[in-house]
Amino acid sequence: MELSGEQWLRDKFQTKGIRVGQKLTSLLGRYVEAIEFFFIATSDRDGNCDCSFRGGSPAVKVLDEETLLFPDYPGNGAFQSLGNILENPKIGMLFIDFTHQQRLRVNGMAEVLDDAKLCEWFPGSIQVVKVTVEQVYRNCSARIPILTRT
Repeated sequence: MELSGEQWLRDKFQTKGIRVGQKLTSLLGRYVEAIEFFFIATSDRDGNCDCSFRGGSPAVKVLDEETLLFPDYPGNGAFQSLGNILENPKIGMLFIDFTHQQRLRVNGMAEVLDDAKLCEWFPGSIQVVKVTVEQVYRNCSARIPILTRT
């Protein structure tokens, strides 16, 4: 059996993997909801990637340990990320707290919803994205700069 790229590199550098969960604990859910912005990674059906900034107040609403929502606000009208989700529902989310030098990754399956009731949580949003969580893990805090507001 052939090794995954991750395992091959772990073997090469003699490192262990990290603990990956499949649910948002209540602590992680509160953390995600407190972050004012995050980044998403998507790709289309051919694997062409896109990375996008997302923010708002709130930026994310956690419904339960396996489900979260984030808003889609009017922007440049290109719909690269959400268009990708329509073709390939896999999504990666990166939450970074630059004040406390912490980060969290959430990977899962995304679905674009045109639901006025759900949009009420995010005033001004035109639709929402529902993410079914498949992986949750913390990342090393090394090299996260400390940023403060002035």
